[in-house]
Amino acid sequence: MSQTLRLVTPAQADQWSETEIKELARSNPRLAMDMIIRKHRERLFWHASGIVKDSQEAYDLVQEVFIRAMRETRFFDEEFRMKAWLYRVTSNLCFNHVRDRRRRGAILETVPFADRAHADQVDVIFGGERRAEVLAAIEQMTEDHKEILMLRYYDDLSYAEIAEVLDIKLGTVMSRLSRARARLLEVMGGDPSLMTPA
Repeated sequence: MSQTLRLVTPAQADQWSETEIKELARSNPRLAMDMIIRKHRERLFWHASGIVKDSQEAYDLVQEVFIRAMRETRFFDEEFRMKAWLYRVTSNLCFNHVRDRRRRGAILETVPFADRAHADQVDVIFGGERRAEVLAAIEQMTEDHKEILMLRYYDDLSYAEIAEVLDIKLGTVMSRLSRARARLLEVMGGDPSLMTPA
């Protein structure tokens, strides 16, 4: 079984549910953590890249997230929400990193989300021809609005998962997302087609 799991690809790991991974952790927590890493590392990397705008920094921050996961004694507990925890810790580390970088006076990149995978997702959600304009508009928004738009449209999290990641109530997710959409439309000149998937 050990050899089989070592050959599992990230795509195959994605098919494993949290429940199945937690069951695996009872007999082999090391391999269970390997499954978690294979299952979530790529999406967490793109999530982090979208916040910090730097591939190497995003990679380092995601590595730190998994180190913290290994140290989290509750991680494989039955009621522990692993995915929500991973996104919450990633978001917190990334936004703290950006704030620290700003305090040091570093200049942020002017064109965000340059990575191919993020660009492809944005194309699907907002329509490729206005992608750069949409991304520039998102950069003008508050961190709260920027983060919730990313979680919903880039990371495709459900409202319930966003509530867990941000540690807020479901109603707050809905109202904050509604305000973020409205603000994006305002910045974009009020074109409702922007919020319609291509």
